[in-house]
Amino acid sequence: MPLPSRRSVLRLGGVAAAGTLGAVAPARAAYTPDDTFVLLRRRWREVTAGPGHGSEGYRARLAALGRAAARYRATMAPGPASLWPDQAFPSFVATPRRLRVMAQAYALGLGDPGLAEAVSTGVEHYRRHVYAAGGDAPGNWWHWQIGVPRSLLDASVLAGTWSPALAEAVDHYVPERRLHRYSGNSTAANRVDLCLVTLLRAMLDDDHGKAALAVSALTPVFAMVSEGDGFYRDGSFIQHSFVPYQGAYGVTLLSGLATLHAVLRGSPWELADQRIFDTVERTYAPFVRDGACMDLVRGRGVGRRPFGDHERGREIAAAVLLLGESAPAGTRARWQAMVKGWAVRGTFRPMLEHAAEPAFHARLATIMEDGTVPAAAEPDGHRLLPMSARAVHRRPGWCAALSMASHRIGHYEHGNGENLRGWHTGSGMLYWWAGGHGDQYSDSFWPTVDPYRLPGTTVSTRRLPDGAGAGWGDTRTPWRWVGGASDGTYAAVGQHLSGLESTMEAFKSWFFLDDAIVCLGAGITGADGVAVETVVDNRRTAAPLTVGEGWAHLEGHGGYVLPGQPLRTLRERRNGGGVDRDYVTLWLDHGVDPRSASYAYLLLPGASRADTRARALVLPGTSGPGAAVRVLSNTPRLQAVQVPGLRLTAACFWNAGTVAGLTASAPCAVLVRSRPDGTATVTVADPRRELDELTLTWARPVAELLDGDASLTGGRLAFGPLAGLEGASVTVTVRHG
Repeated sequence: MPLPSRRSVLRLGGVAAAGTLGAVAPARAAYTPDDTFVLLRRRWREVTAGPGHGSEGYRARLAALGRAAARYRATMAPGPASLWPDQAFPSFVATPRRLRVMAQAYALGLGDPGLAEAVSTGVEHYRRHVYAAGGDAPGNWWHWQIGVPRSLLDASVLAGTWSPALAEAVDHYVPERRLHRYSGNSTAANRVDLCLVTLLRAMLDDDHGKAALAVSALTPVFAMVSEGDGFYRDGSFIQHSFVPYQGAYGVTLLSGLATLHAVLRGSPWELADQRIFDTVERTYAPFVRDGACMDLVRGRGVGRRPFGDHERGREIAAAVLLLGESAPAGTRARWQAMVKGWAVRGTFRPMLEHAAEPAFHARLATIMEDGTVPAAAEPDGHRLLPMSARAVHRRPGWCAALSMASHRIGHYEHGNGENLRGWHTGSGMLYWWAGGHGDQYSDSFWPTVDPYRLPGTTVSTRRLPDGAGAGWGDTRTPWRWVGGASDGTYAAVGQHLSGLESTMEAFKSWFFLDDAIVCLGAGITGADGVAVETVVDNRRTAAPLTVGEGWAHLEGHGGYVLPGQPLRTLRERRNGGGVDRDYVTLWLDHGVDPRSASYAYLLLPGASRADTRARALVLPGTSGPGAAVRVLSNTPRLQAVQVPGLRLTAACFWNAGTVAGLTASAPCAVLVRSRPDGTATVTVADPRRELDELTLTWARPVAELLDGDASLTGGRLAFGPLAGLEGASVTVTVRHG
């Protein structure tokens, strides 16, 4: 099949512009195409086609699309129980998707008018047998109101066909009242999908009212929320009320809005609200590492496919590049550099090589070969998102991410038979990557890892049934103290933890530094009649493990310093999802039904064996000047460390208390960094979101408040009110007396 030129692709838009909504569809009596909708249909085709590219890779993707469309056309055999013999009705996903592939190929000039006729025939056959107006809608509502109508309408617009019966069916299953109230399952990503369906439905018969409704109903999506579904000021994105979801529903939302911005540009319904632009770097980018989207914001979809994190990363990149076409020039340039950086660093599953969608491949190939677009470096710093109980820490050469459960956020989400053993992902699961670890949690990690021994977690070993706890993410704990304080570089993060369907309780803290994470646990109790464990790590690797006195090192990964604690290890080959994978597990056994057990260890990502052993020689907790990290307190009332080399003191106050000359009047997180010039920064946060005022009294005299939102009285710093800050950190600068 000859491949189309860019001119022939654009000529398809010209067909629509000439007023032929569907040359292969029955003509409508007394119908005169509305120029406004001619533009929308042309823009829809152009967004689908993308900018085009002359590379062999782009042409290969067009050829693959053309072959798939030809195969589907050749094997389509309408019958009473199917449209394709291998896809018995209702076939909610595969059959509409195949019709959309055929229509996309036609829109890209990869087929003759007979292909459009086949699309029209297929859509009508499916509508008549599965999606007829007046029918019931059993099973998952999403298929009837989003999945099926989106694909059928998309196929109809791309192929230039028109069906009044399809319009009637969509009106039946997706009535306009679905957009009248922003509640239930018509929020956030679902709302954007419903608006897209409504806009496509408007394109069928030039319905100005439906187009206006589709756009006006987006307004609540852009607003910042403080509970439930949507975007939060700290960068969190929640769907299903209790689940951080940037990497699934959030991708759908971003992609949908990028499409709407592009399609509606220049129309009467052009999107004037640009608040979605702010979310790219605040909400999405923190969770993309080298082109892969971190699993702690992917909800129940983490185990759907091997390398699903890379797939979602590509989808985010595609949405960012498309949205950039509607953004100001400076913003667009910054996003292109960011995406190019992801693609350059993502060598395990190269983004350009695996970009199957022609439009995304063309956009990405264009910036990859453009020497004026730099590849942005991986950013440094810490991002703490208290409203979704997530944290991401980046330092040169390594990255870590933390997943916690709270009174707001569930341990995990299961639903529709997915993620049935994700029980402990909210029990302080600590993901980390150093050089060469791009596939650590990708290549069939979830079907093969021991679900009772996820890295970083403290868990009861009580056996749990598949799908333990309530569905759809409502597996929350009763505890409000989950979060921490960060100055943007370092962080003190804590979690008051209760086990899922367990009596286990613990106080866990993490102190994120330049080359290490200090991990503390205290008050670990349980009465389940089984052992409680803290999983130091569980790496998917066959690398050699060396265990010394108070330390361990995993070749090619990093080191662990565990003074005075008996480390247990296991090397095993595990099976799941039809594959075998090697694992090395390190854990601390707190015994059966422990009473106030504790732990303290350092995680050293990327450290050599020699460096790990050297760190172990000066044990944490010692008071000598050579101690790299001093553990000042590790109790259920207070966990704190001091790092002399950084002039840093950090604490999680579970109750009011005093440490290192700092007295906090109430539960809080504190991070203090002293400077050689006699000044210091003091960062505080109220993870419980309850304090009208917090007072810090420093044994060292404070002479002056130089900057920040606090008051200084008699050497005491008063912060407040903090309750309304949603757990956000407040930093002030002071001068010592």
